[in-house]
Amino acid sequence: MTLTTLCYIEKDDSYLMLHRVKKEKDINKDKWIGIGGHFEPGESPEECLLREALEETGLSLHSYRFRGIVTFLCDDITDYYMCLYTADSFSGTLKNCNEGTLEWVSKNKLAQLNLWEGDLIFFRLLEENAPFFSLKLSYRNNVLLEAVLNGKPLELLDIVDSHGYPTGSIRERSVIHLYGNRHRTSHVWIVRPGRTKKGGYDILLQKRSDHKDSFPGCYDVSSAGHITAGQDYLPSALRELEEELGITVHGQELKFIGYHDSLIQSEFHGKPFHNHEYSAIYILYLDVDISSIDIQKEEVEEVIWMKYEDCLEGVRKNTFKHCIFLEEIEMVGHALQNPENYGEMPL
Repeated sequence: MTLTTLCYIEKDDSYLMLHRVKKEKDINKDKWIGIGGHFEPGESPEECLLREALEETGLSLHSYRFRGIVTFLCDDITDYYMCLYTADSFSGTLKNCNEGTLEWVSKNKLAQLNLWEGDLIFFRLLEENAPFFSLKLSYRNNVLLEAVLNGKPLELLDIVDSHGYPTGSIRERSVIHLYGNRHRTSHVWIVRPGRTKKGGYDILLQKRSDHKDSFPGCYDVSSAGHITAGQDYLPSALRELEEELGITVHGQELKFIGYHDSLIQSEFHGKPFHNHEYSAIYILYLDVDISSIDIQKEEVEEVIWMKYEDCLEGVRKNTFKHCIFLEEIEMVGHALQNPENYGEMPL
């Protein structure tokens, strides 16, 4: 492993960024990164930081913080341990850098730059003033394949186009929700014949845990979940059913009724939440006793049966706490009334 420092100097809510355009044989060629470099023999991280800052920028750092360790793995290139710093006090005059072009970039414009995808993860951690962290980032052909924060794998999702097809870009879930990138989910509505003389249908709703990062305590689709990068709708739907509700079924039992493209901009727990989902919607006909459902307590507080008409009216008039899209519950109603028109599985 090669030891390096990486520092983001701050001024007026901007970072000093280095556009690496001057060296041909450069793992960071054409990318924007912070300043820093390799340890010299006998150097401590701080000594390397101060020397590299002065050599690359002409600035002497007076106040800086050691924020975390980034383990960087990329193809067959030497692996790196990067000591990540921020600095907010300095003196001197900014000079030309022989490794690229230095530029102050507003923090809210960082995502517009050509960055390593994983950098957006530690930018989020820096912005949240997270405690000292260890972040492992693995790449292949410049595509992020793995992100592990403090020993815990993070969820990576495909960014998709307006038709739900992966674009080739992969992004970490919290970053997706920060910038509002379109991604895929699968939704399963569990349905049974109505229990009243009027017939109709009942639908199973789950109440989201109060600890969820979005829509805590809201009633929601029977089972739903994000689709991990490289996976597809149906396997994800079956996995979420088993994980959230302890229900195991075969893929043929799910009736595909269409796709729904939704966009929400909100805030939860003091953090912005921009959610752009392209969802495959399924119906599962299953008359199940609530007491037999093994809910995933970290995700789900409870499940209830509700008459379809009552749920539809409640969503229309917003008479109960929910995060259900009106267009989606209407899709379910149309499919229940016209079952002969549905059933084809998405490719």
